[in-house]
Amino acid sequence: MADNSAPVTKTSLRAARAAVVIVGGHEGGGRVAVDPLVEYGPLLCAASAGRQLDESLYQALDSSDLPVCVVPMTLGRDPQLVAGIARTLTVLSRGAAAGRVVLAESFGTAALLTGWLRVAVAGAARRHGGTDLAMLVTANAANRFDDAELFRIARLVKVQEGLPWVEVAFRGGDPDLAEGIDRCGRLGARRVAVVPADFGAGTDAPMSGVTDTPMPSVIDGGPLLSPSAISGMLATRVAGALLKLTRGDDGIAAGLDADHGHGHGGEPWRAKKKIWGVG
Repeated sequence: MADNSAPVTKTSLRAARAAVVIVGGHEGGGRVAVDPLVEYGPLLCAASAGRQLDESLYQALDSSDLPVCVVPMTLGRDPQLVAGIARTLTVLSRGAAAGRVVLAESFGTAALLTGWLRVAVAGAARRHGGTDLAMLVTANAANRFDDAELFRIARLVKVQEGLPWVEVAFRGGDPDLAEGIDRCGRLGARRVAVVPADFGAGTDAPMSGVTDTPMPSVIDGGPLLSPSAISGMLATRVAGALLKLTRGDDGIAAGLDADHGHGHGGEPWRAKKKIWGVG
């Protein structure tokens, strides 16, 4: 790896821009469609915070002298992704890459996701209308804590939008998409708009397992965000991270404790790092 350890200043950031690495987890952000980030440098993708992230980071660092900005592609339901990225960056940022790597704030938050879903379901209700329409909010199955968070968010969407039905289903989880549609039918809906609460599509799951309840007609309400909306949000996160980097804040320390208190039962990073030989 080239030795590019010169300090990063506001002037150099304006001139150099940044290489951007987006990292996804169970919400599918590592494979999301993004419009070109023309104001920055290369865009690299990693589907996880493990080996793929290492490879993308070294590629970004070796290919140019640009600062490297890492963006956790979570919509607010994957704090473990953020903490995992921060642990990887802690080791990397101590070598020749010191001062060049910055961890941006997460792409989204639970509050933003709630707002995005409100816009999506309101749009589906406006387009398809009627009192027989249910909304089925979907995402990839993850773990009991992140899945429970989606039920909480869906409840907020239902209350705020005054909709008769906002149900939840998981791709590869319980309830699955077919069970969610079946439940909507049992509750009285005759049509179901499937709205993704992650970076996935709306109805890309098999429809097996439906009971003998009459099947409601299914409307694909996805994707949640367009490529241009995603690129706009990414640009905002990258700009904020680069500004912090000029002030000596690489964002990594804040990311280390991202999953503390989320219900996973783990100790804070600062209580673990001696076990891992860090710090």
